[in-house]
Amino acid sequence: MASKPPKLPAQLPLQKPRHDDGGAVVLERIPLKVKPPAMHQVLMLNDDFTPMEFVVLVIQEFFSKDLETATQIMLKIHLDGKGVCGVYTKDVAATKVDQVMDAAQKAGHPLQCVSEPAGL
Repeated sequence: MASKPPKLPAQLPLQKPRHDDGGAVVLERIPLKVKPPAMHQVLMLNDDFTPMEFVVLVIQEFFSKDLETATQIMLKIHLDGKGVCGVYTKDVAATKVDQVMDAAQKAGHPLQCVSEPAGL
């Protein structure tokens, strides 16, 4: 009595059966094409009340920038009205925004931070 073939793992959709000349079934792996995740940029917006020193500290702490880079970003925010602090996946960008907003609120500053899809 012939036994039933074992069930294949959950990768079945990634494989397509084909027959060889001997009547056996050969499974051929189909490569999975995965797009990289959509990236989002984290922006800080200028205001007339948050001290520049606080902005530099926040950029250093939450975006891992050195003092010189953080200062350059702060000046861009000050002069252009907004500046990019970093580019991350959507979830990481949202976390960074929450961290900055929480730190600003705790320090009593009206600093605003947002994320948007990169490339806009």
